[in-house]
Amino acid sequence: MAEGSNRAQDPVGDGAPSLQKIQDLLKTKDDTARFVGLAMLKSALDNSPALRQDEQAIVALWGSISPKFLDRLLRTGSGETPSQKEGKEMLDLAVSVIHTFAVLLPDHEKAGPRFHDRIPRLVACLTYTSGTTEELLLQTLLTLVSQPGGASVLLGLDDLSPLIEIAPSQPLVLDIFSMACALLQGQATTPEEKSKLMAKIDSIIQGLVLSFKGTDGVTLLAFLSDLLRRLDPEIIPRNPKWLDQVILFIRTLVTSRPTPAGREAYTNLCATLLQVYPLQAPPLLFSNADTTTTTVSDSGGNPFSYLLISLLLVDLRSSFPALLEQLNSPSYPSLSTRLTSAFDVLSHFTTHLVRALDSPSSPSATLSLSPSNILSLRKSISETLSNTIAHLRDRYDASVAGALGLHPSARTAPTHAGGERQTLAWDSAAHRVEDDPLVLAAVRALALWLREDDNDQLRREAAGLADLLVDLYTASMRHRNEERGGLDFRMPVLVAFEGIAEVSEEGDDEGVESLLEHGGWKVLSEDMLEILSASSKESNEEDAARGLEIVRVLLPIVEAERPGVREEWMDVVTRVAAWDVPLEERQAGVVEEFQVAVVQLVTALLTNNHPGVVRRYRHTVRAVVGVVNQLRERGAGDEALREELDDVLETLEGLAM
Repeated sequence: MAEGSNRAQDPVGDGAPSLQKIQDLLKTKDDTARFVGLAMLKSALDNSPALRQDEQAIVALWGSISPKFLDRLLRTGSGETPSQKEGKEMLDLAVSVIHTFAVLLPDHEKAGPRFHDRIPRLVACLTYTSGTTEELLLQTLLTLVSQPGGASVLLGLDDLSPLIEIAPSQPLVLDIFSMACALLQGQATTPEEKSKLMAKIDSIIQGLVLSFKGTDGVTLLAFLSDLLRRLDPEIIPRNPKWLDQVILFIRTLVTSRPTPAGREAYTNLCATLLQVYPLQAPPLLFSNADTTTTTVSDSGGNPFSYLLISLLLVDLRSSFPALLEQLNSPSYPSLSTRLTSAFDVLSHFTTHLVRALDSPSSPSATLSLSPSNILSLRKSISETLSNTIAHLRDRYDASVAGALGLHPSARTAPTHAGGERQTLAWDSAAHRVEDDPLVLAAVRALALWLREDDNDQLRREAAGLADLLVDLYTASMRHRNEERGGLDFRMPVLVAFEGIAEVSEEGDDEGVESLLEHGGWKVLSEDMLEILSASSKESNEEDAARGLEIVRVLLPIVEAERPGVREEWMDVVTRVAAWDVPLEERQAGVVEEFQVAVVQLVTALLTNNHPGVVRRYRHTVRAVVGVVNQLRERGAGDEALREELDDVLETLEGLAM
C-alpha cells in the first residue's frame, strides 16, 4: 500500500496474519490463494474494530480485490448445482465481503464500476441464496442503489425477476425499488429518458402485483402509495394494466377485517390512486356495481364503496378524541398521514357522488349505491364532519391561545426560540396549524360537503370556524407574498365560505355575520383586487379561477345586505374604477370571465345602496362605465360575456345619470 501502509503491515490481532500478507494473497493469480486471502480478510474485518474504522486501510484493501475474481465466485456459487457445499461457501463469502465493504467504504468509493458492475451478478445470485446471505445481498443492493449510478444499473437490467419473486417474503426488495425509482427520476431529463423510466416502473409494478398474488398485499400497497406519491407526474405510468389488480387487493383488505397496518396501507393507497389517476381510479373505487362485500358476514351485501367510505369515517371519528394529545408524539406523522388520506378519499367521493347524481347517464360517474346506502352515508358523513369541526376548533384554540377556550389576549410573552411562538401556545413542534396537511385535508373535505349538502345545522356549526378559516386564508396569502411556499388553503376556504353563507332558513345569516365579523370581507376583497390588478400585466388562470370563487362568495352577501351595503365595502368600487384594463385584445377565458364578474360585483354594490350614496359616487360610476366599455370592445368575440357586460353597462349608465 501507499502512504500509511505501515499500519496495514501491523497484525490485526494476536496470532492473526498481517494485512500485508492478506493483500499479497489477494493480488496473486492463483484463485485458491485469493480465496484464502479473502476468507482471512473477512475474518480480520469481523474481529478488528480498529481496522473497520481505518478508512485508508479499507480503501487499499478493497483495491486489492480482483473484481473478476469476485464475479467468478458469485457465478460459481450460483451455478446449476448450488447445493454443493463448496459453491455455497464461495457465494456466501463473496456476498459477505462485498456487503462489508459497501458498509465501510466512503460514498465516493462506492460510486464507481468496481461496485456497480457487480449489481447484475448480485441480482442473479438471489435465485440461489437464502437466509443470512440473502439478507446481506439485499442490504448491499439497497446501499448501492442509494447513488444514481447504482440505481441506473439496477433499473437497466432486463431481468429483475430474482428480486421481484422474493418481494413478498423480503420487504427490503420494495425499499430497493422505491429508492432506485425515486432517485433515478432526477436523472431522467429528456422525454426519451422519462418514457423509458416510466415503462420500466410500469413493468416492475406489474411483476410485483403478480408476485404478491395470493397474499394480503399489505406491504405492496404501502410500497405503491409511497412510490407513486414520490414520482414526478411525467414518470408515473399512464393507463396501467395493473390498476384493476391493485384495486382488487384493496377490496380484499377492506372486506377482511384488516389489521392496523392493512388499514393504513389501503387508506393511503386509495388517496394516492385518486390523486394520480383522477379519471381511472374513482369508477373502480366508487362505481363497482358488480362487486359486493359478500365476503364479510355482517356487510349485508352492501357495495364495496359503501363499506370503504364507512370504514374511513369510523376511523376518523374514533381518532379525533386523542388526536391533540399525540401532536408531538412519534406516532403522529403516520397517524396524520392516514387521516389525511381518509379525508382526501372523502373529498373525491363527494365529488364523484355529486357528479353521478347530476349526470346519472355518465359512464365515468355511475354509482353502485342504493338510496338507503346514500342516506346512511349522508348521516355518517355529517356526523364525522361535525366531529371534524370540533377538532379544528380545539386545535386552533390550543395553537393560538394555549388552552381550549382561552382567549388570544391571554398570551403574555414570546418564547425564547425566535419569538414566533407564545409561552402558552400548545401546538405541534413540527407543524403549525397552517402547515399541517391534515388540517388542509380536513378543511377541503368539510368545504366540499358544506357546499354540496343542504345541511343547515352543519353549516351553522362550521360558521363557528370563521376566524380559523380567515386566518388560514391570510396565512396562505402571506406565504405566497413572501415566496415561502407551503400549503395553500385559499380555494378550500372559499368553497367553505360558499357553503357557510348558504344557510337556507329565512332570516338566518349566522354564516355571513361570522364571516364579516372576523374580517372576511377585507381579506377576500383585497385578494380579489390584487388578482384584478395583476391581470393588467399577465394572464394567470389559476389566480383568476380563485378570483371567480371570491366573487361567488361576496356577491350573494352584497345582494342580501339590508338596508344597504356597508360604507367600507365601497372601496371596491373606487379601486375598480381606477383599474387599468389590459391592452391585449384577448386573454384566457377564465381571466376575462373573472374581470366581468368583478364589474358585476361593483354593479351590485351600487344598485343595492342608498340613492344618496350612489350620487356621491357619480364620477366613480362613470369611470366604471369606461372600464366596462373597454372590456366590451376587447371581448367582442365572446357572445355570452358581451351580453353580461351589456346588462352591466345598461344598469351603470342609469346610475350615472
